[in-house]
Amino acid sequence: MGIFGWMFARFFFPNVLFEPPPAFEAGYPHEYPVGSVDGRWKERYNVWIVHEPYGFFALDGTCTHLGCKPNWIEVEQKFKCPCHGSGFRKDGMNFEGPAPRPLDRYKIYLGEGGKLIVDRSVKFPGVPGKNSNELYPQSILRI
Repeated sequence: MGIFGWMFARFFFPNVLFEPPPAFEAGYPHEYPVGSVDGRWKERYNVWIVHEPYGFFALDGTCTHLGCKPNWIEVEQKFKCPCHGSGFRKDGMNFEGPAPRPLDRYKIYLGEGGKLIVDRSVKFPGVPGKNSNELYPQSILRI
């Protein structure tokens, strides 16, 4: 009876997922040198922040083949997936291996106080054969 009573009472309490918030502050723009790929948010939020001369964008750190976590290889200037060898350029375009499409991007904008905000609830999916810079100009923060 005790176990049944506990199961009945447990039914009235919701299951709660403890996930990181979808939007997070990523610091000030001057902390990211032009031409850099910054992986400081890779472990916690699975996000790479890239600063190019034309602006900032935030890449999803999940390979579009089978969901592994690519690594940035500075010497080769590419993301390389350790699972099946997919390669992605700095802008997220796939160019080698079995990945069917480019890396996805997240919305990035300047918040109050001038800090970069990455909103992972707004995703710009990579499309095969299309350059994300042209396809989703709203995925780039131009400063």
